[in-house]
Amino acid sequence: MAKAPYSHSSRRWVEEVRATSRKRKPDEVTVEEPMEIRLLPFQAREAFSVAVTMRTPGHDYELAAGFLWTEGILDHPQQIHRIHYCRNPREPQHFNIVQVALREGVDLNWKRFTRHFYQSSSCGVCGKASLEAIRVQGVSPVTRAFQVPPATIRTLGDSLRQKQSAFDRTGGLHAAAWFDLEGRLIAVREDVGRHNAVDKLLGHFFLANGEPLNDGILMVSGRTSFEIMQKAAVAGVGLVAAVSAPSSLACDLAQEFGITLIGFARGNRFNIYTGEERIAEED
Repeated sequence: MAKAPYSHSSRRWVEEVRATSRKRKPDEVTVEEPMEIRLLPFQAREAFSVAVTMRTPGHDYELAAGFLWTEGILDHPQQIHRIHYCRNPREPQHFNIVQVALREGVDLNWKRFTRHFYQSSSCGVCGKASLEAIRVQGVSPVTRAFQVPPATIRTLGDSLRQKQSAFDRTGGLHAAAWFDLEGRLIAVREDVGRHNAVDKLLGHFFLANGEPLNDGILMVSGRTSFEIMQKAAVAGVGLVAAVSAPSSLACDLAQEFGITLIGFARGNRFNIYTGEERIAEED
């Protein structure tokens, strides 16, 4: 399995201006590069392109798997034979092309490919064929009942921030983290795109076992968009918390699929937008 050389950041020289002073100094900026996801059906001679996303290199296999899962193209890791980088020496961007080879008997949902999967780092829904095609089909509401104390929610933001090592160097990366219901941090992923960070995180668990993630908390470092909630719904997540605000469509989707949605989880405050029954009363 080829391992790509990558870095989350790149060094640049900048002119730092402060009040009346000005000096030249080195600075680190977030790396943003395209990554193409290709699918290779069993015994097919050539792979076909599914998506191109602008991402920060790292955890690329998880990103590919998470994208294919949360877009409703694949539904179990056993459908994947292997994931690898393109090894064609004629491809100058071979470490920016991830190929997912499928096992025999995998029946692809070809309707999903009517969407034009070009994703910028800032907006995952842009460029899709139609608004009707956005919603992933066959996703059931989350019905698992649990309660989380408010004190646990208040710890999530600080716990996530402490693990954002690449953000510390660049100030330009989003993060997604998975916590258990006691607020213990299990995994975190960073990327220049919010939706990519979520795909990397969910792809990590998808490749591990493919089971619904209904026994923990998904925390994101920015705002909560429709697409992030869609990905959470596909993964069976029952509680999504964010440092910033949700959109109206994110709230609507959370309500429809029984997801508890929390915004502005900063310090001692947070807002519950949907599913307030999963947040316990104050002691």
